[in-house]
Amino acid sequence: MTDMEKAPSTRQLKVAREIQKDLAEIIRSKGMAAFGGALVTVSEVRVSPDLSVAKAYVSIFPSEKQEAVMKHLEENVRTYRGELGRIVAKQFRIVPEIIFVLDTTLDYAEHIEELLKK
Repeated sequence: MTDMEKAPSTRQLKVAREIQKDLAEIIRSKGMAAFGGALVTVSEVRVSPDLSVAKAYVSIFPSEKQEAVMKHLEENVRTYRGELGRIVAKQFRIVPEIIFVLDTTLDYAEHIEELLKK
């Protein structure tokens, strides 16, 4: 079991919630045009026990744009971390590295729905 899989501490959960809220606001402020018209949602954030790494799970609609949006997020991760740093500078000692991960739960739910219709 890795560090990220252990039950998160209260502090990890609080930090994760704050990062999720702030990242969602940063992405929302960019507008859908920045993502080629895709709707990008930060569905969850998980923070490592030492608070140095934050995995941000993003869901992207429509799913055809997932690859392009993920490429954009990964190429601009330093910019997003910098903006996050400006927002949380007074709250956190260090701003965690951000790893964007595609959240496929919506696709999975859609797939199950399609199977159930048959």
